[in-house]
Amino acid sequence: MQSARSTSSMAASKASHHQERADLTAAFRWAARLNFHEGVANHFSVAVNEDGTQFLMNPNQSHFSRIKASDLILVDANDPETMNRPNAPDPTAWGLHGALHRQCQHARVALHVHSIHATVLATLQDPRLPPIDQNCAMFFNRYVIDTEYGGLAFEEEAERCCQQLSDPNKKVLVMCHHGVMVIGDDVADAFNRLFYFERAAETYIKALWTRQPLRVLPDEVAEKTAKDLEDYPGQAERHFAELKAILDHEEPEYAQ
Repeated sequence: MQSARSTSSMAASKASHHQERADLTAAFRWAARLNFHEGVANHFSVAVNEDGTQFLMNPNQSHFSRIKASDLILVDANDPETMNRPNAPDPTAWGLHGALHRQCQHARVALHVHSIHATVLATLQDPRLPPIDQNCAMFFNRYVIDTEYGGLAFEEEAERCCQQLSDPNKKVLVMCHHGVMVIGDDVADAFNRLFYFERAAETYIKALWTRQPLRVLPDEVAEKTAKDLEDYPGQAERHFAELKAILDHEEPEYAQ
């Protein structure tokens, strides 16, 4: 039987960081709506302390479409006992997100998915995303490609993968044979980036289907476009606010 102190501590943990919980849960719900999820796999996290080592993430084996704010678990990247607890996260989720939040303080939010087009990109011999349109140009010089794959992202493989995101200017990791990891300053920033990367990858993959020569933007135009989009006022925040407004109307329980 749980003690009153233990029960009180668990309740306090679930009530803490309400805004981060609601935002991350909105990202889960929309990832499911957009078919970015993969069954009960894949995982998101948001850091809640200054150095980023304490973070919220989804509970093990929960479908994105059913997650509520109070379901998120609070873990510490520096706690070696995490996987020995009854509410332990998925082992690969712990591997990837624990490693990332230990190594990369700038990664306040991390979203890992096997979305279809980003994953197709990750399977190509040449997985670069050329700037063939405005969405693709958004990521010019702003992503990194992992060219190795060592199996499931348990701790050793996860540490290796997450080293690829040590440069704060590279906020998307194309994971060899494994999908994509997107980081951001907050949930709105990261989700907006995930949305547009998947859209950009879809455009590129479908352009390849035509087997016609691609019209690629010059480097200077692609860089200017990427910089202009980075500086575009409030775009990520407004995008995510609209997504949350839809959830507030259609699935208000997400924030509970």
